[in-house]
Amino acid sequence: MLRFDFTGLGQSEGEFADTNFSSNVDDLLAAARFLQDDYEAPSLLIGHSLGGTAVLQVARDIPSAVAVATIGSPAAHLFAGAQDRLEEEGIAEVRLGGRPFTIKRQFLDDLRKHNMPAAIGGLRKALLIMHAPLDDIVELDNASALFSAAKHPKSFVSLDNADHLLTREEDSLYAGQVLAAWSSRYLPAVPVDDLVAAEGHTVARTFIDGFRTDVRVGPHTLTADEPASVGGTNAGPSPYGLISAALATCTSMTIRMYASLKKLGLASATVIVSHDKVHADDCADCETAEGKIDEFRREISLEGDFTESERQRILEIADRCPVHKTLRGEVKIRTTLADRA
Repeated sequence: MLRFDFTGLGQSEGEFADTNFSSNVDDLLAAARFLQDDYEAPSLLIGHSLGGTAVLQVARDIPSAVAVATIGSPAAHLFAGAQDRLEEEGIAEVRLGGRPFTIKRQFLDDLRKHNMPAAIGGLRKALLIMHAPLDDIVELDNASALFSAAKHPKSFVSLDNADHLLTREEDSLYAGQVLAAWSSRYLPAVPVDDLVAAEGHTVARTFIDGFRTDVRVGPHTLTADEPASVGGTNAGPSPYGLISAALATCTSMTIRMYASLKKLGLASATVIVSHDKVHADDCADCETAEGKIDEFRREISLEGDFTESERQRILEIADRCPVHKTLRGEVKIRTTLADRA
């Protein structure tokens, strides 16, 4: 995957006012050539705001791309209110994320040289248009114009009350999840490279650019991460979250097995586990006297028809969960370095 901002936008240097639509299109083509020459030709093109408009213009010139998605993208006209000022004064300022950007009339003149309806109509690729109805930078009628010009297969997803930049995490995560589900219909399924775990083994791999970790447990794949507060991206549970999950699931499974064996009227068992590190001197029933210890708090909710004595017995059985015993017992961790590949 390659992500980049146009000149003068986001994390890119330069002056946006000195660019035009043609230069943005050229940058996109250069990025596609770079991927094709050095990595792999791009299969999916995603553009946000003006990037989406440029992607629509250039997509037909990138034959490897089978699907295109735009987010909050303008159609034939620019950002709300900017076009009239450009016509009258030759220059206009728009604010994105609280930051001012200057647009010159040459940008508008250059944009008019491109036949956007023809480009969209001749796309011949799957298209997804995502737009927020309350977007006050690029108004909703832009999405309508893009959708009307496109031919099937085309889809539209409303981003409800998101803003133009999708600054709320829940909005950006939702957009990403929709994109992943939608594009899976058009992109070939790709196995998780060489991350393979034999039966009874767990494999985890973390790359140098973050905490996000791919995990394989036998045939199963999951993702672990750290919260944003400590430098992660919160793409999955933390390591301690996974331990808590192991304790919670083992407890509920153990209760289910006991209830089935004793033919109790159990409908469901819900287990909530939280983890914290507490000072040893605050723990009256702990053997450790100094430093901090790990404390797991477990709350069990039972649905079904039980007597009080049966409920108390289930509470005792919860402590017999194998993961519970592992956490309470003596644990040996033996570590070796694998031979160089």
